[in-house]
Amino acid sequence: MTTQTPTRDLKGAIGAQVEAAFDRVQALYRRLHQYPELPFQEHETSARLAEALETLGYEVTRGVGGTGVVALLRNGEGPTVMLRGDMDALPIREETGLDYASTRTVETEGGTVPLMHACGHDLHSSCLVGAAAVMAGLREQWSGTLMLVCQPAEEIFGGAKAMLDDGLYTRFARPDVILGQHNMPALAGTVGHIAGGAMAACTNLAVTIHGAGGHGSMPAQTVDPVVIAAHVVTRLQTIVAREVPPEETVVVTVGKLHAGTQANIIPHSAELEINIRSFDNALHRQVVASIERIIRAECEAGRSPRPPEFRVLNETIALHNDPTAVEHLRRAHAEHFGEASLYAMPRLNGSEDFPFFGHAEAGGFGGDDIPCVYWFIGATPAERWADTPGESVAEKMRHLEMPHSPYYFPGNAVTLRTGIEAMAAGALAWLAA
Repeated sequence: MTTQTPTRDLKGAIGAQVEAAFDRVQALYRRLHQYPELPFQEHETSARLAEALETLGYEVTRGVGGTGVVALLRNGEGPTVMLRGDMDALPIREETGLDYASTRTVETEGGTVPLMHACGHDLHSSCLVGAAAVMAGLREQWSGTLMLVCQPAEEIFGGAKAMLDDGLYTRFARPDVILGQHNMPALAGTVGHIAGGAMAACTNLAVTIHGAGGHGSMPAQTVDPVVIAAHVVTRLQTIVAREVPPEETVVVTVGKLHAGTQANIIPHSAELEINIRSFDNALHRQVVASIERIIRAECEAGRSPRPPEFRVLNETIALHNDPTAVEHLRRAHAEHFGEASLYAMPRLNGSEDFPFFGHAEAGGFGGDDIPCVYWFIGATPAERWADTPGESVAEKMRHLEMPHSPYYFPGNAVTLRTGIEAMAAGALAWLAA
């Protein structure tokens, strides 16, 4: 597979195409931001994206993996480059004060919840449409196939696998390289890269511990699941302290512990939800097995009348950026943005389902793994960045709102423009003739 780095003439051509499309893309972004939708419920969002891509002349298929959209632009012989953007929002009440802030709510099993694009997926999908416009306008300067994927349900790690299971690579095309990006509270206009391990594997595990409830005044006639759960919470921390090599990074968090209704009633069960994160998939499986071992042992020690129940709520594998592809992409971004606009992205303990697209075994598509590159675009306006304490990117980001905050807003014009250009320059690094 031949690869090329965009030239300075191509940089100008990208910029001209971005200028021509920017107002339309910004209007799309604001519309998506104002009307967010939960995972696998992105019906309006996917319809808007599909219509925008059809208008640009792409072959568009809707309903892939539920609400996913796939768009192809075939432009002669050459490699297939896949660009991915996610679409779903979060159950958070927006507090940004924007004149196009979301006021939408939705009914769920747990009641009425507010919705917000607090992770910037509206930005990602808008950048994807912007890059699609750039690439359509530059057909004479590249050759191959551009494959665009608007993915649902990233927040629950469900959309990538759903699209793969729905025949993403057999119905459409198997890409030669997969490119994606995410916003972060770095300086707007900058782009961050990291090779190798970039984001953590994650498992969210629900556990039910069974007891034998009764009156709080007669604990000897009960089996108290609260006491068992308390021992579990404490004992789980020994996994990181005593079972994980010191050079490895593993997090085990009990984020939910619920039992009982009032003080004088010993309940029949306790419910826990546990979050596990690590950067090594094999080690990750070992830690999950250790958690299950400890919980079973504590239940036996506490005289639980039956074994605990385990249910994986959702999970994803670690994100590994292909070093060769990262270096090639970084050169393209350096040529387009200049070295001063690039930064070394620190490894993140956050997680993504993007790596399923490139991991043949975990993604279930067989054959060799597909090289992936996932980079980061800054979202903090220059004035605020200058006023933020710290010297390094990592130090400054500790003082800024992060994704999933009700105050987080990455969709300023500089970031939107940078995201479009980063995706287009990245695709052209493999497709430019």
